[in-house]
Amino acid sequence: MPLTSLMTEPSMRNELTAVSPLDGRYARHTAPLTSVVSEFGLIRYRLQVEVEWLKTLAGEKTFGGLRAFTPSMTKHLDSIVDDFDVVGAARIKEIEQSTNHDVKAVEYYLREAVAGKADFDPALPFIHFACTSEDINNLAYGMMLKEARDKCLVPAFTGVITRLRTLATEFADDAMLARTHGQSATPTTVGKELANVVARLERQMRGWDTVSLSGKSNGAVGNYNAHRVACPDTDWPQVTERFVNSLGLEFNPYTTQIEPHDCIAEYADALARLNTILIDLSRDLWSYISIGYFKQRTVAGEVGSSTMPHKVNPIDFENAEGNLGLAAAMLDHFARKLPLSRLQRDLTDSTVLRNLGSALGYSLIALRSLDKGLGKLELDRVALADDLDKAWEVLAEPVQTVMRFHGIADSYEQLKELTRGRDIDRVSLHRFIDGLTIPDDAKATLKSLTPATYTGLASGLARDV
Repeated sequence: MPLTSLMTEPSMRNELTAVSPLDGRYARHTAPLTSVVSEFGLIRYRLQVEVEWLKTLAGEKTFGGLRAFTPSMTKHLDSIVDDFDVVGAARIKEIEQSTNHDVKAVEYYLREAVAGKADFDPALPFIHFACTSEDINNLAYGMMLKEARDKCLVPAFTGVITRLRTLATEFADDAMLARTHGQSATPTTVGKELANVVARLERQMRGWDTVSLSGKSNGAVGNYNAHRVACPDTDWPQVTERFVNSLGLEFNPYTTQIEPHDCIAEYADALARLNTILIDLSRDLWSYISIGYFKQRTVAGEVGSSTMPHKVNPIDFENAEGNLGLAAAMLDHFARKLPLSRLQRDLTDSTVLRNLGSALGYSLIALRSLDKGLGKLELDRVALADDLDKAWEVLAEPVQTVMRFHGIADSYEQLKELTRGRDIDRVSLHRFIDGLTIPDDAKATLKSLTPATYTGLASGLARDV
């Protein structure tokens, strides 16, 4: 059998034949998202929206066309959603072959699911009542993004933040030569540098977590036109607001045919900022491994290079950076494109929305890689100490600052002359200090400093995070 034919056989469709690594090589990492952001997930959310809308109509006293459902009827409707599986989704896809319309296929499936039950006969005309497809879709996507964030990505981010906080405490007192512009700079501690990342992530997490996903259910162009004609006595904005809120979404009363997706843009931008911070972290950890501050625990059986047996590569941080970059590119497109729609509606958002799960998938892969990499880090305190001991020039800062405190006007210039572009050691620095016209106790304080002890409040800041 030709290879192209073999790959189309259902039995051969596995991770090796997946078009995207999200469902192939990295499928084990994206597994928590598969029931949420997949097409199955989208179909399930659409079905849930249709069922909840029908229940809302039946429970509205001013809507005279549909009597209230009995407890057994409500239970049956709930079971349609609760028991929904891939067999049901396949049936909807089968119906779509005839309708050539994915949302209409969900409506027909729901009709099938209550067919033959006499109690539901009066309700059949009210399935998808006064709805445009976007009334179903926007709510489905809102619920999808909310669940993906709350149940899949927030726990993964929290895991990374927790691990970083633990390392920040563990390494709070481990002095490290800082590097600004790639050059030796005022010392810090390893823990304080990790604490910086924790603080950044927590700030952005608060922003992302509070992005309110909104929804609408107001008809073809957002004016309740058909609703008003069919049942003028019903307060449709009030009914739909309660309905949208019941799905865990914020009601948007002002829309065209589509909910304008501004909230998705906010969601994407906020997640992109989180991912950018993690790219920054990945690159810094890669650099610290490169200069020997961190070693990585080896794993039995792993190979670092096909030709160089000694290699222990920082692949977890490289993998994270690459996937975060993919996610960032997609999230940026979502934020720039989705709020745009020609006049009352065009369809360019439809195919873009179907890719929301991909950006979340790449983010989740990166978080898994980062968590794994952080768990393998081992601090090389000898390397840290050796680097600090070669950088006595960094003490030019406290020396000139103390000189300023005691009224020496050209203190900066004196230290610049002593240190800039020159090798400085303990002896030469102490000789300079001895020649200063400052109090003896100030001299003693300066001479007690070493690059390893000149870390300011770094240790406490690392613990306080």
